[in-house]
Amino acid sequence: TLISAILRVTQAEWRTPVTRMAELITVAAISVGALMPIIDLGRPDRVVNMVLFGRFQSPLMWDIISITSYLAGSLIYLYLPLIPDFALMRDRLSERGVSVIKRKFYTFLAVGWQNTKQQQQRLEKAIGIMAITIIPIAISVHTVVSYVFSMTLRPGWNSTVFGIYFVIGAIFSGIATILIVMAIFRKLYHLEEYITEKHFRNLSYLLLTSLFLYFYLTIGEYITIGYKMETEEKHLLESLLIGKNALGFWFFVVAGLVVPAFLLIIRRGSLIPRIITAAILINVAMWVKRFIIVIPSIQVPLMPFEFGAYTPTWVEWSITAAAFAAFALIFVVFAKVFPLISIWEVAEQEETKVFPQPREGDRKTG
Repeated sequence: TLISAILRVTQAEWRTPVTRMAELITVAAISVGALMPIIDLGRPDRVVNMVLFGRFQSPLMWDIISITSYLAGSLIYLYLPLIPDFALMRDRLSERGVSVIKRKFYTFLAVGWQNTKQQQQRLEKAIGIMAITIIPIAISVHTVVSYVFSMTLRPGWNSTVFGIYFVIGAIFSGIATILIVMAIFRKLYHLEEYITEKHFRNLSYLLLTSLFLYFYLTIGEYITIGYKMETEEKHLLESLLIGKNALGFWFFVVAGLVVPAFLLIIRRGSLIPRIITAAILINVAMWVKRFIIVIPSIQVPLMPFEFGAYTPTWVEWSITAAAFAAFALIFVVFAKVFPLISIWEVAEQEETKVFPQPREGDRKTG
């Protein structure tokens, strides 16, 4: 949603086939992600206690507020551009004599849309307001999530860079996810005419930019740890560079940063397969990075004895698999019921190409 909002605010002309998928990725991911703290509690009935008796001084409370706000804002931001498409489906279905339930469903969601000039102006204004509003909300969410870590004194987490680090990381992995989803649905629904190499190329430029920013922040994080070399942070750095967590750390660096950078910079081979390979490597490496953020810091001994190693149980692996399955299910159901590409925006864009708007100088000449 953050990427979609930025593209809308900057009025990037090529954004049309990309924005809805980006917005849907956020809604699906945050719907699943918001369940994780409830599952992690072990006692879901205690969620009510977080609301009724939660302390506002706790970053966990900030997390609940920001995630709820982000989900609500993302749903509104996804829904508004869908209204003209709901009206189009309502009208098409009434012509073909399909089931009454479907017609009522789309009629309800279209909220009386008749494509009048006044409705168009109001819709464009509402989308513009939401695009501007959702940017600080999205930034606040990823910043607050980082505060859950950085407000503690654990080695590796006690950092002031985590806010921007998590925001850039979200944009980085988010662009990679958009590219993967675009490639899948382009192939499944034969959308080559609408999702072209231009969209992959432009998004790859954004991906490369965010990669360099994330790489810079990663270097900054570990250089400051290594330079200060406090006792606890020394244990953490040794664990990451040469110890029991070194495999995951170097996989993240090589597969998530170095190799994708080469794939995006060196223009050899087919464009789309090369970009998608980089996007897949980035997403896998960023998932491993989450493991690196959490586990090694907790394994640093704060008492004069060594902690044991952590290995995920089958329960944890099944919950993780279920999260990915739920994400895919939300996407597939949405694709079966609603258009993945904004029909009315594509139509408007095509009309603009055929009948370009006259420039100010042309108007005066006329």
